[in-house]
Amino acid sequence: MEDIFERLTENLMSKNSELTYDLARSWVEALWEDFESTRAKAGREYEGQAVTERIVTQFIDNYGSRLHEFASKNEKFKHLLK
Repeated sequence: MEDIFERLTENLMSKNSELTYDLARSWVEALWEDFESTRAKAGREYEGQAVTERIVTQFIDNYGSRLHEFASKNEKFKHLLK
C-alpha cells in the first residue's frame, strides 16, 4: 500500500506545484480514506484497493492542480492548508 500512496503522491505533486511532499501525501491519504468511508457508509461492498486507487487517480487528474483552492472553501479539508 505504501507503493500506491507514494505513486499517487508523486502524481499529485506533478499536477500541483503549490503542494509540498507532506501536503500532497496528506491529500492522497485524505482522499483515499474519504472515498472508502463514504462507500462503506453507503452500504457498498468493498471492491479492493485497485478501485480506490483508480478513483483517487481520477480525482487527482481532474482536480489535482486546484486542490489548494478547494481546501480553502471546504471545512472538511481545510486543515490540509495548515
